[in-house]
Amino acid sequence: MGKVRIISAGGLSTVQDLGRYGYQRFGLSPAGAVDDFSLRVGNLLLGNDPGAAALEMTGLGPTAEFLEDTLFALTGGDLGPSLDGVDLPLWEVLFATRGSVLSFAGLRRGLRGYLSVAGGFDVPEVLGSRSTDLTAGLGGWEGRALRSGDTLTTFPAVRPSGIVGRRLHPSRLPHFASPYTLRVVLGPQQAFFTAEAVETFLLSSYEVTPQLDRVGIKFKGPTLAHAGSTDLISEGNPLGALQVPKGGLPILLLASRHTVGGYPKVAVVTGSDLYQAGQMKPGDIVTFQAVTLQEAHQLWRSYIASFGKLRAILG
Repeated sequence: MGKVRIISAGGLSTVQDLGRYGYQRFGLSPAGAVDDFSLRVGNLLLGNDPGAAALEMTGLGPTAEFLEDTLFALTGGDLGPSLDGVDLPLWEVLFATRGSVLSFAGLRRGLRGYLSVAGGFDVPEVLGSRSTDLTAGLGGWEGRALRSGDTLTTFPAVRPSGIVGRRLHPSRLPHFASPYTLRVVLGPQQAFFTAEAVETFLLSSYEVTPQLDRVGIKFKGPTLAHAGSTDLISEGNPLGALQVPKGGLPILLLASRHTVGGYPKVAVVTGSDLYQAGQMKPGDIVTFQAVTLQEAHQLWRSYIASFGKLRAILG
């Protein structure tokens, strides 16, 4: 068991795991890590369960003091981390002695970084998850983003020693740089758009706007013409849906999305590619590539299987 004290909060930092599922029909967002790949890998490097609670940091990480000797890993975007002034590598198990201070110089690549600790962060489990839902004000640390003075406790480490220096092989490292390509399954409201609009969507590049958060990303680029009315009875919003309101520009829905919506959806990003959206920042460019539903299922199965293979390799 260890403790991590937040000296200064930095940007938006919240405790997240893989999300809270089964409650969207009651209006409760799943929340969870926007980049689940990075959260899973950080935990696997440390010998944790892949879904153990970690700290998701956006843009500028916090300054934090380790109050006990702690094994930890930093994954996801490069926020310029250092420990007691010494630059740190990403995707590797690191060791902090009691009193060491973790700080971040600022964004270098991607957008969100993940701090995983041996054992995972010990916050109350709410409806089966430790994730922070900022809208509902529940889960994580008091249902909110971290503030200066907060102290997080960790669970006892499952693998307390012998793993310092364990790292993700370079061939497995994600790119996290513009331009991005996201694979999508067209629909479920493809018929609400003209054929020309769907073609435009697949052949064009879109730019990430500053209007992005854990709820979603608004893009700018060629507009998509609707085929008649845009009125749609509100329905459940799936993760990765690309809604297109009357203005014609797509909005990608992420982990903390609203649970229902009435805008037509031109496509849904495959679960295997969605983690990349968690690292997109304003100005990044993205294109969309259509795959079949069967191909999307296979991509997802391969994606999930890759973590089992990684666990077997790490031992």
